[in-house]
Amino acid sequence: MHMCIPTQRIPKKAAVQDRLNEQEGVPSVFNPPPSRPLQVNTADHRIYSYVVSRPQPRGLLGWGYYLIMLPFRFTYYTILDIFRFALRFIRPDPRSRVTDPVGDIVSFMHSFEEKYGRAHPVFYQGTYSQALNDAKRELRFLLVYLHGDDHQDSDEFCRNTLCAPEVISLINTRMLFWACSTNKPEGYRVSQALRENTYPFLAMIMLKDRRMTVVGRLEGLIQPDDLINQLTFIMDANQTYLVSERLEREERNQTQVLRQQQDEAYLASLRADQEKERKKREERERKRRKEEEVQQQKLAEERRRRNLQEEKERKLECLPPEPSPDDPESVKIIFKLPNDSRVERRFHFSQSLTVIHDFLFSLKESPEKFQIEANFPRRVLPCIPSEEWPNPPTLQEAGLSHTEVLFVQDLTDE
Repeated sequence: MHMCIPTQRIPKKAAVQDRLNEQEGVPSVFNPPPSRPLQVNTADHRIYSYVVSRPQPRGLLGWGYYLIMLPFRFTYYTILDIFRFALRFIRPDPRSRVTDPVGDIVSFMHSFEEKYGRAHPVFYQGTYSQALNDAKRELRFLLVYLHGDDHQDSDEFCRNTLCAPEVISLINTRMLFWACSTNKPEGYRVSQALRENTYPFLAMIMLKDRRMTVVGRLEGLIQPDDLINQLTFIMDANQTYLVSERLEREERNQTQVLRQQQDEAYLASLRADQEKERKKREERERKRRKEEEVQQQKLAEERRRRNLQEEKERKLECLPPEPSPDDPESVKIIFKLPNDSRVERRFHFSQSLTVIHDFLFSLKESPEKFQIEANFPRRVLPCIPSEEWPNPPTLQEAGLSHTEVLFVQDLTDE
């Protein structure tokens, strides 16, 4: 007997949503701020619930067997529940401690394939939280299957329904599929969040109103065609939420891209302005250094000229007095300067050629660096100490006559 029950389950919906919110980092709906009363938003939140009940007894024999076994079943399950309840106080359920959630998933996958073969929907190989995050990021439906190892319908459901080719095709192409046994800590933790009533249990989860929300619950032994119809119905009924979310994401992405482009344009403009300012600073600095260099050159030139003038004056003061014209040891020398001017002076034969050089150096119109040449024979007079002439010769030793014409050659630019 099939029972289709789309109901408004407010307490269960709030509980399921709360556990999902914990996975998404959203504050719990059961722990509001103390100053505000407890409020659970259930507007437009409906969980589609589809429950397949077990077939009722048929015929006199069937009802007779059912009535005979009813007390035994009631007693068995009552005692089992009491035993489990008491056991919780003695020894906590080991499934409540999740130490290796991925290991739980992989272990269930291996046991499933050993029992039912490798033809099955693609299992999500990750934790429940990771599956929620991927479904949220990819905007896909997430189908969660909780496997009850001890339930009488689990084996038939896995073998005939879950492994049916048409079911495999639908699940693999339109949703993520996460599955685990409730005997595993990871599966048990998820079962506490989803709070299934019976097995086999399937829950369809999707991003709805920006929260991961259970939008469908399928419980009981469902046949392949029926499962396909129910999954398709749930997806069709909620597809608009995913479409809306995709549009919002695209709009946010476009806004983000536009903002990024604006930021990049602003940064480019800022860098261009900074580059212009840097070049201006460099140009100002270059001009300043150039001006300082020119000023330093001017100061250096002034110091050089001042030192040169002082040296000329010192040389002039140190010159020996000029001999008289009637002195038989005197030499009359006419100097031809580079500017075509002439200078005449008398010197003594016994004086060194250095005196001639000092005299010319002291003249205002003489070059800074020069040499003195005689014409007959043409030669350069050694007026300055050198390696060849450490002590320059006297005028007589240089072979000068009583009257000489000497030429001053400018060596300043050499």
